[in-house]
Amino acid sequence: QVQLVESGGGLVQPGGSLRLSCAASGFTFSSAWMYWVRQAPGKGLEWVSGINAGGSRTLYTQSVKGRATISRDNAKNTLYLQMNSLKSEDTAVYYCARDSSGAARGKGTLVTVSS
Repeated sequence: QVQLVESGGGLVQPGGSLRLSCAASGFTFSSAWMYWVRQAPGKGLEWVSGINAGGSRTLYTQSVKGRATISRDNAKNTLYLQMNSLKSEDTAVYYCARDSSGAARGKGTLVTVSS
């Protein structure tokens, strides 16, 4: 059974940082592209970032380029998203997913950026 469990969200002030984690199980994590998607209050799912199986290729949506770093530890079956210089518009539930649309995603972790 595929499981994706996100953690690391919370309340952070504008300009702050957070590191999100996603523990994966039930599939061959080391062979899979993995993604982060998010959903802001009242809005639809938005693709944020993706990483290939080996971790050598990363992709980012324009709004987080230069502020986010996606990474993975295949030995630990864990996906990460480091977010820096956070803005109020980054407030959202963040999900890790096996597909870029977010259809196969975990339950998410809430990130709130507010002073």
